[in-house]
Amino acid sequence: MKTEKVSEFIVDWLKNYAQTNKISGFVVGISGGIDSAVTSTLCAKTGLEVICVEMPIKQNDEHVTRAKNHIKNLQLNYDNVTGKLVDLNSVFDSFCNQVNSSKKKFTHELSLANSRARLRMTTLYYFAGINNYLVVGTGNKVEDFGVGFYTKYGDGGVDLSPIADLLKSQVYNLGKFLNVDNTIINAKPSDGLYADSRSDEDQIGATYDELEWAMNAKASNSKISSREKEVLKIYRSFNTKNRHKMEPIPICTIPKDLLTD
Repeated sequence: MKTEKVSEFIVDWLKNYAQTNKISGFVVGISGGIDSAVTSTLCAKTGLEVICVEMPIKQNDEHVTRAKNHIKNLQLNYDNVTGKLVDLNSVFDSFCNQVNSSKKKFTHELSLANSRARLRMTTLYYFAGINNYLVVGTGNKVEDFGVGFYTKYGDGGVDLSPIADLLKSQVYNLGKFLNVDNTIINAKPSDGLYADSRSDEDQIGATYDELEWAMNAKASNSKISSREKEVLKIYRSFNTKNRHKMEPIPICTIPKDLLTD
């Protein structure tokens, strides 16, 4: 991948999209992970106003620390970045007290996790609405169009998606190019929807490298290992059950010649 060229292309795409639609800035939710770190940095490089919103809800302390540090670093390097902390713990507790009646533990836990994402989406759109800004998605290609690993109308509820045409490995390459802090680059990917430290791999059952392989694997390929067969099964299961999420939104389609060396 021509990393510098891809970075420039996305920054220009973001800026042109905003200006064409007479929008004066962006809102990005900051989780402490690589996707939101890269996305917010690309937004900052447009020169337009950027609000980075941290929204803790029973968060793992490491996630909180990484998010705070990333926003602080962005503000040190870009005058157009504003940080916002919106503590949603009391809002979430109130919501739980009103709806907490399910006896199906797994479904109940998952529904509440998704509710966290939707509370955050509502918060981001509040700031976007009062400032005439756009809510910027942070999903990558594997999450958005491979396994559908996001919350519908939660972190999937956005105005535009600048990194949705990039694989997770390519997002990491951008992160290194953009000097994203190593604590974020080295952290295990996590959706941050649970109070514990469970990672995306814990929930999915496969790494992003494995999922990228599965996305490109040929159905007729019979010379694969038992693990690869398992990964294909995992990938196809998620891809099928989450197909309902995968409706198109405005995305930045990277020219193919920029993705090859």
